[in-house]
Amino acid sequence: MNSNVLGGVIPPQPPIKAQSDVHAVKSRLEWGEPAFTILDVRDRSIYNQGHIMGAMPMPIDQLVDRAVPALDKSRDIYIYGRTEEETAEAARMLRSAGFTHVSELKGGLAAWKAIGGPTEGIIESQTPAGADDYNVVDRMKNYVETQQKDV
Repeated sequence: MNSNVLGGVIPPQPPIKAQSDVHAVKSRLEWGEPAFTILDVRDRSIYNQGHIMGAMPMPIDQLVDRAVPALDKSRDIYIYGRTEEETAEAARMLRSAGFTHVSELKGGLAAWKAIGGPTEGIIESQTPAGADDYNVVDRMKNYVETQQKDV
């Protein structure tokens, strides 16, 4: 007898890849999947200027010391820094510390902003939201228009 009543109904979440596209993370956020963490490994002052909404600040020079006591080693972790190299280095550091589900967020904050991902911070709060960001009717119109365009 299968003890997992929902087995086959709800597919298990596939393991995250070593590198992730911002669209994958944004869709997980939009579906309300709580079982992941986004880490920003840039300097704290840069983080304060603007970051992905909900990202935890863990500057790369303190990353392992702060992550080990704070995060479960099997948790899905998306990580980004100032550059792809810094992001890759931070991911390598976490993997070496025993974290098993670490993914580099390709393009970092710039890629996230380019797809309209939510941000927060000093500079971000001064940037007006797009006209349709808080207007569901306009968002639906835009969605319908984009679906009808010939590609």
